[in-house]
Amino acid sequence: MTAKKIAAPAGAEAAAPPFEEALERLEHIVEELEGGALTLEESLARYEEGMKLSRRLTQTLDDAERRIEKLVQGGDGPQTAPMELDLKSSDPEDGGSQRLL
Repeated sequence: MTAKKIAAPAGAEAAAPPFEEALERLEHIVEELEGGALTLEESLARYEEGMKLSRRLTQTLDDAERRIEKLVQGGDGPQTAPMELDLKSSDPEDGGSQRLL
């Protein structure tokens, strides 16, 4: 697999890349760290960048979960409920595809 270089954003959080690009960058950082070809200083810099990306991605996912919970309506007005996932990937009746409830 050819690893493509994804430039880290130069600037403040306002110039942060979209979720998908940030996730791709984080995956690239993990590959670089696991590869073992980086110097100690490069490894530390990638680790710090990866931790910042990880925190931002986690916050984005948490925000999305809260938005989904707000959409759940109950009889007594808006209520929240956890989103349930059925991740059975070997169900012979649906050809093994994953389904969301």
